[in-house]
Amino acid sequence: MAVTATSRPFRIEVPEEQLAELRRRLAATRWPSSELVADRSQGVQLATIQALARYWATDYDLGRVEARLNALPQFTTEIERVNIHFIHVRSPHENALPLIMTHGWPGSVMEMIDSVGPLTDPTAHGGSAEDAFHLVLPSLPGYGFSGEPVEVGWDLGRAARAWAELMRRLGYTRYVAQGGDVGAGVTDAMGRQAPEGLIGIHTNLLVPALGGAMPTDTDEERAAAAQIASFQQSGNGYFVEMATRPQTIGYALLDSPVALAAWMVDHDTDSYNKISGAFVDRQPAGNLTRDNVLDNITVYWLTGTGASAARSYWEAYGPDAPAAGREPLPPPSIPVGFTTFPGEIWRTPRSWAEKAYPNLTYFNEVDRGGHFAAWEEPELFSEELRAAFASLR
Repeated sequence: MAVTATSRPFRIEVPEEQLAELRRRLAATRWPSSELVADRSQGVQLATIQALARYWATDYDLGRVEARLNALPQFTTEIERVNIHFIHVRSPHENALPLIMTHGWPGSVMEMIDSVGPLTDPTAHGGSAEDAFHLVLPSLPGYGFSGEPVEVGWDLGRAARAWAELMRRLGYTRYVAQGGDVGAGVTDAMGRQAPEGLIGIHTNLLVPALGGAMPTDTDEERAAAAQIASFQQSGNGYFVEMATRPQTIGYALLDSPVALAAWMVDHDTDSYNKISGAFVDRQPAGNLTRDNVLDNITVYWLTGTGASAARSYWEAYGPDAPAAGREPLPPPSIPVGFTTFPGEIWRTPRSWAEKAYPNLTYFNEVDRGGHFAAWEEPELFSEELRAAFASLR
């Protein structure tokens, strides 16, 4: 990418004093007594978080984040008074399809960088040159190395418009978009806004299922509805807190690395069990290794973005946000692809995806992976994107 007046190369340089302070705070952690139950129904288990903290303090390479990100082309550009950090990797193959992918919470661009190779250079990963993508990975405002918004109004729709502007600045006149978690909300908004040049989207979380009634006529549909109900009853404490009182939890997230780590790993049952297994039993699930998990948590700590990332839930889902209650735009008229990963918070049936997206052109259920699909199974995830966008090349 040529450097222009609106984009600047970016490199991470973490002062040693900052790493020493992280080690000091880890060593000074005040631990609660153990939970009184044998499962995670009271929250993150003491054995899990102590194993994570020990590894973080003694065995984890605190220079990994800097090294891994600086190995990729990074840039910043200012959009609507927010400095946006993004990775931009052009494929070596001609006629590659530009793709912008959006992370979610508690994620960052770290969860996507192991899919960079399979997506941009598929011939080295079992694909063909015709499968290649030019890849753009932005950090959401208030996340990672992007700047924090200094005003309210950065909801999913505004982020979607910012991404369209980013792709315009990069010179892409024909491109596709993908997202999971919060990124699925941004990608859904992009599809509904239909900016010039966007020709298709793919998500792996059915955002409309949380906001509208879905049919429950089949066993598959009833099972998905029961999973959503279970999540809303006992699994969404983080969601409610960040959507209503993000500043309150933000004090702990900025002050204690262990509080930050516990808050981030207590997301959904499937990913929690896998992350716990990686630290307690040293048996990672797919790509969810101890080092990869800590790369993501360390980004939040080094950038001090726990509170600002939490505020994105207030903007997107909170009852007091400026966009609260606003009717969504009509479903996208461009092609939509969707993949159901079995460990997701709920397993979306095809009928739900078709109801949410009348122009659904690709749907598949795979046999492994969960909420953090790109992170946990980067090769499988890349295969899904190749298949979902094949008809648009």
